[in-house]
Amino acid sequence: MSNIVRLVIACVVLGAAIAMSAFGLWGWGILVLLIGGIILLSFFFNENMIIAQFYLRKENNEESEKWLLKIKDYEKELWKNQWGYYNLLIGLIESRRAPMKSEKYFKKALSLGMKMSHNTALAKLSLAGISMAKRNKREAQQYLTEATKEDKNKLLAEQIKMMKGQLAQMDKQVQRGYRNY
Repeated sequence: MSNIVRLVIACVVLGAAIAMSAFGLWGWGILVLLIGGIILLSFFFNENMIIAQFYLRKENNEESEKWLLKIKDYEKELWKNQWGYYNLLIGLIESRRAPMKSEKYFKKALSLGMKMSHNTALAKLSLAGISMAKRNKREAQQYLTEATKEDKNKLLAEQIKMMKGQLAQMDKQVQRGYRNY
């Protein structure tokens, strides 16, 4: 359902709640007001994305992908601030299947922007892992330092530390490779 349609429905339902309250039907007015509030919240927080995040936390990728695919055109169905999060979720699901194909989703999520810094740090950390898989050390180092700066609450500190250790191992493997030849 388009966001404009959701907003119109929410306004109509909230108007009906006010009318019911004005005519003395307080019980029904409060009930309809709560329903209108839920519809208005669905304008800001898409229910498909919330359910997809729930299944992603439970590590049920198939179910999460099923709910995300219900969003046909994310530019019409989601609020503009959610576009980055949508691409981040698609990227996380795709990274478990084919990590190299998920790079475009993470870059698109970063270009669209996300309000929460730890989500930006997660996207940059994922891009650092993809760069390491491509053996692009400089780019991986750059993404890791950016992810460290973005992770203000230290939610991803352990993963960043582990990734830096893997980057150091990559240096040792390169040095060993040159000594053997």
